[in-house]
Amino acid sequence: MFVEDVMELLELTSLQDAHVGLAEVNGLSNEQRRRLTIAVELVANPSIIFMDEPTSGLDARGAAIVMRTVRNLVNTGKTIVCTIHQPSIDIFETFDELFLLNRGGEEIYVGPLGSHSSELIKYFEGIECVNRIKDGHNPATWMLEVTSTVQEQMLGVDFSEIYKRSELYQRNKALVEDLSRAPASSSDLLFPKKFPQALLKQCLICLWKQNLLYWRNIHYIGGRFFVTTVIALLFGTVFWNLGMKRTKAQDLFNSMGSIYSSVLMLGVQNASGIQPVVTMERIVFYRERASGMYSPIPYAIAQVAIELPYVFVQTLIYGVLVYTMMGFEWTVAKFFWYLFFMYFTLLYFTFFGMTTVGFTPNAGIAAILSNAIYGFWNLFSGFLIPVYRIPIWWRWYYWICPVAWTLYGLGASQFGDVEGKLDTGETVAEFMRSYYGFKHEYLEVIATATMACSVAFAFLFGFSLKYINFQKR
Repeated sequence: MFVEDVMELLELTSLQDAHVGLAEVNGLSNEQRRRLTIAVELVANPSIIFMDEPTSGLDARGAAIVMRTVRNLVNTGKTIVCTIHQPSIDIFETFDELFLLNRGGEEIYVGPLGSHSSELIKYFEGIECVNRIKDGHNPATWMLEVTSTVQEQMLGVDFSEIYKRSELYQRNKALVEDLSRAPASSSDLLFPKKFPQALLKQCLICLWKQNLLYWRNIHYIGGRFFVTTVIALLFGTVFWNLGMKRTKAQDLFNSMGSIYSSVLMLGVQNASGIQPVVTMERIVFYRERASGMYSPIPYAIAQVAIELPYVFVQTLIYGVLVYTMMGFEWTVAKFFWYLFFMYFTLLYFTFFGMTTVGFTPNAGIAAILSNAIYGFWNLFSGFLIPVYRIPIWWRWYYWICPVAWTLYGLGASQFGDVEGKLDTGETVAEFMRSYYGFKHEYLEVIATATMACSVAFAFLFGFSLKYINFQKR
């Protein structure tokens, strides 16, 4: 109810289902984004709000809308301290009081503006030699003109000294001293915990927020499912009925090649697709964390958890199409293992893309870093160079390469227990064991390792959010 009241107050109700988008690209306009920023801070129900040039970068209409919103807030009893840059007459006269400093940071005027800036005009026109304001002239422009350094030198006056000798200054000083004394019955503010909600509640709220974000981001989710379907149809038609061809060693090379290329293509697509989304969301996360809304850990958990159902749907789309069209052996166990390894493979690629953003300042550098790592994963995946042919001093990298575990799991689950013979006389299982080093009896271990890769990248993403901050201010 409070959120709805804030949205109505800031005239955002008509935009409640809109996607914020990117500045000057899509989504909300600059003026709407400005009002949304104010609304986000208002949700915490602060007693005083500081705004630094809220009209900067807006046209006259946008500035008028934002300042009308600010005036509505003041009318509800909020105290707003706001810096303003070259205000129009209408905007300037929405203010109740003015705090004017000279270039040296000294006070020139601190007091009420009055109706149509009457109090301000009365004060400065009461100073000898100051030119009177002309009819229709903007009081803000006139005020800056008559108090400029050049005017001070021409008139031989010091406006800060004049203010310090004024009755207005004495009233302000007495008011500050009176308000600075705490009541006898008061005590220091003490908050028993840093965040207003418990950790579990933070997780649920962040997850609800991420769910809305993903549901509304049709460009990312829709594009992701579309690309998945296209890739599945592409590989299914190119490698049509390849899965049951197991009479020659070349047939097995072709099958492993199809698995290897599809894993890399779809995985890299997931990782590169999530990077701009996380980069944009991280900007919002920095602001909300600074406001004390939630801890980084619940946000990281929500970002990771929201990917689980979408990756599962993606796996079903890809797995059913490819498994059927490529003609792998239709048994419950083999089909389950195929979906299992593809699901956790797409997960760790997605979490890897999120992690690279977490450890780099922007999506561009994240893409450069991830592309370099893809090269190592490609080389040490165990397909281009089987594990037993990798030099011993580099073999350790094979065992920490996530793609190697995926190929091991998919290869061992599909062919590691096949006793049909090749034209060389050895069985398919023996060939997979001797050439690739894939052993069917280690499937549970491989499955655990593949899941561990997903968990590891999710943990690294949470670590980066908690301990790494790329804010420039």
